[in-house]
Amino acid sequence: MKKIPILLLLIILSNAIRAAVVDTVSVNSASMKKSIKTVVIRPDTYSAGDQRFPVVYLLHGFGGRYNNWISRVPQLKQLADDLQLIIVCPDGAKGSWYFDSPVDSNYRYESFVGTEVPEFIDANYKTIANRKARAITGLSMGGHGGLFLGFRHADRFSACGSMSGALHVTVIRKGYQVEDRLGDTLVNQKYWNDWSVLNVIDQKPAEPLAIMIDCGTEDRVLPMSRLVHEKMIRLKIPHDYTERPGNHDWLYWSNAIQYQLLYFSKHFKQQLSQL
Repeated sequence: MKKIPILLLLIILSNAIRAAVVDTVSVNSASMKKSIKTVVIRPDTYSAGDQRFPVVYLLHGFGGRYNNWISRVPQLKQLADDLQLIIVCPDGAKGSWYFDSPVDSNYRYESFVGTEVPEFIDANYKTIANRKARAITGLSMGGHGGLFLGFRHADRFSACGSMSGALHVTVIRKGYQVEDRLGDTLVNQKYWNDWSVLNVIDQKPAEPLAIMIDCGTEDRVLPMSRLVHEKMIRLKIPHDYTERPGNHDWLYWSNAIQYQLLYFSKHFKQQLSQL
């Protein structure tokens, strides 16, 4: 058996020590009176000194859970290292749509993801606790959540995004629990209308947002992204919009997340240079 040279062994050990760390934490939700699991990916230099890091909040889709992203896209650890970001993946339940449900108090995921999780992360991790250093995005239902929360909580996030986002929930009437979160389409018509991202963007926040939207050209929800893109153009809302080959699947999302994180990283550098 060949012996590994000492220098090479030290390099291997050094790289192992410096690799990104994945934590699974329980975040208390005062609004829902329970603890909810969340994945936190810390970059390789996190423990090396007093450096503080920007944070990207990354949301899962319908039927998903807090560990979907790190299980399906383990290269997130390398991306956290390369871009020097903390990545946070909160649980949004099977079908919360990241709403504070007006009909079910057990679902207050706008409060949880939009307020409680960032407060926990800032209190327990070495973050740059400033909106200029926070972004939120996600896939499918999480794409809706990324833009919904980004616009409605622009005081907390300076950037938001969507990958394959189901961005027009008004037309999703059966099979995806939107009706369970929003209730009767006539009684609660205002929620059905106002809480669809397609209409949320009508209320432009006072604070500017960096926005990135992308979707696969073979994706069944592509028309929703196109509608939001076209409306943002009419409303003169600056944003980055991309269509690239792909479907509504992890093959597409594992590629798309690389572009999204790079986009947010560049945004953070620009914003933080002004602090």
